[in-house]
Amino acid sequence: MSDDFFYIDKRDLKRVKDKDLIETVEEVFDTRTLLTIHDLINKKIIYRMNGVVSAGKESRVYLAYGYNNEQYAVKIYLTSTAVFRKGIMKYITGDPRFIGFKPSDTRRLIYMWTRKEYRNLKRMHSVGVKVPKPIAFQNNILVMEFIGENGRRYPLLIEAYSELDVCDLARIYDKVIDEYVKIICKAQLVHGDYSAFNIMVKPDLDIVVIDVGQSVDLSHPNALDFLNRDIRNINRFFRNEIKLDSVLTDEEVYERIKPCLTVKKVDLY
Repeated sequence: MSDDFFYIDKRDLKRVKDKDLIETVEEVFDTRTLLTIHDLINKKIIYRMNGVVSAGKESRVYLAYGYNNEQYAVKIYLTSTAVFRKGIMKYITGDPRFIGFKPSDTRRLIYMWTRKEYRNLKRMHSVGVKVPKPIAFQNNILVMEFIGENGRRYPLLIEAYSELDVCDLARIYDKVIDEYVKIICKAQLVHGDYSAFNIMVKPDLDIVVIDVGQSVDLSHPNALDFLNRDIRNINRFFRNEIKLDSVLTDEEVYERIKPCLTVKKVDLY
C-alpha cells in the first residue's frame, strides 16, 4: 500500500470525530481527504456520511445527509490514480476556463478536475439541463443533489433498459436526445462521455445526466470530435443494443445541433 493510503491513526481521530464517518472511509482515503470531509462538516454543508452508492476506478460516491436531513451525493476522487491523470488532460488542455493551468502533481490535477465538474454541473443546471444540483466542492470532493429515494440511487440506463418495454424506451430515447441538444445549445458544452452509463432513469421515466467532469466548452479544439463520438455512442446503444426502430441517424441528430455550434458568449462559471 502506498504512503498516500493508510488506516486513520489516533491524531486523525481527534480531527475527524464522527464515528460513522470514520467507519465509512477510514480504509480507503488519505488523511487530506478525511480532513476535507471534516471541513465540509464544520462548514455545515454535510452532517454525516453513509455507505457507498457507486464505485469506479477514479472515484466513489457516498450517500450523505445535510443538517436538515437532506440527502446528498458526495463524490470523492481518488488522489493516487495515475491512469486517470493520463486520461483527463485532453479535456482540460484547450478549455478557455483553464488557460494557463499547469498541474504540478496528480493531486492538484484531480483538485482541478473536481472544480471542473462542479462548474460544468452549475452551468448545465442553471440553464435547465437535467443534472444533479451542485452544492459545493473542496479539493477532491464534490457535493451534489442525491438522485434517488430512501437512500437508494436511481438506476443507470444501462441497468434499467432490460426491464422496460419498447414504448418506454422510445420515450427515453427522445428525452436523451432532447437533453443532449440542451447541453449543446443552452449550456454551450459537449458532454464528452454521453452513454447509457452516465444517464439515470427515474421511476416516471424522466432522465438525469451525470458524470460531467469531462464536459468541454464548445470552443475547445476537440469539441466537435467529442460531440460526434457522443452521438455515435448513444445512437449505437439504442440501435444495436436495444434495437429501437425509431433511432435517428447520426446526421439527423447533428442537424438538430448544428445551428447551436457557433460559440456564443456565456458565463463560464
